[in-house]
Amino acid sequence: MTEPIHEERVTFSANHRELDADLALPRSDGRRPAVIVVHEIWGLDAHIRDVAGRFAAQGYVALAPDLYTGELRGPMTPANIMAGMTFLRQAPPEVQRDFSKLGPLLAERSPSEQEALRTLMRVMSPDQHQQFAEDLRGVARYLRNRDDVDPTRTAAVGFCMGGGLVALLATRDAELRAGVVFYGANPPLERVPDIRASILGLYGGEDHRITDTVPLFEEAMRKAGRRFERRIYPGAPHAFFNDSRPQVYRKEAAEDAWTRVLDFLGRELAPPPT
Repeated sequence: MTEPIHEERVTFSANHRELDADLALPRSDGRRPAVIVVHEIWGLDAHIRDVAGRFAAQGYVALAPDLYTGELRGPMTPANIMAGMTFLRQAPPEVQRDFSKLGPLLAERSPSEQEALRTLMRVMSPDQHQQFAEDLRGVARYLRNRDDVDPTRTAAVGFCMGGGLVALLATRDAELRAGVVFYGANPPLERVPDIRASILGLYGGEDHRITDTVPLFEEAMRKAGRRFERRIYPGAPHAFFNDSRPQVYRKEAAEDAWTRVLDFLGRELAPPPT
């Protein structure tokens, strides 16, 4: 059974900078468990807002931060991202492995294209992902300070880039109870012992770039004594959950994944027995 929800735009301080975010929450009173919904490389779009609303209808306070708040928002448009990703896929393999070798290829592009490509490469860099993870620590702190949130019951769910960021956040936030990684990259394996949250990973069987690395994460979690559940959907591509992209959406896999997410969070964020 779903609940009526309220949605609004909020701005708050997240560590080193101000962040905009979309907030969705049940209309009923009381302290609720909270979920951070972390967007894909496409940014805070209608799909991510819809997912936050789905969580709110299930009784969670859901916050979807815009990690591109500020200077990144202008150049990180869907058109620029798509053009940039196409450009990078067509680049020679040695350039794909090392963006510092892009110089001669960039010189052939217009100044506006160069700016967009440089911004995309910055967003994709490990250093920027670490900074985004710090932003998400500030997001978690903001949620835990809200009167309508039970600060002992917070989780994060992320997609693609956001899935990898959830894994990174888990290495930095000892208070995070649960993390859901939708087809996101592994965190640095040497940081896995720092994870305290239980992790659920959901992956596409055809998404080999990501999925083929999952056993390494699973083994590192096992050695660290951490709880890791995973499901790989045969035949499903990267981004199979995104129903705004018909070319990759897989209805059966997405519906099963959503059921698993709600079951997982229901268990991991359950209130302590009275």
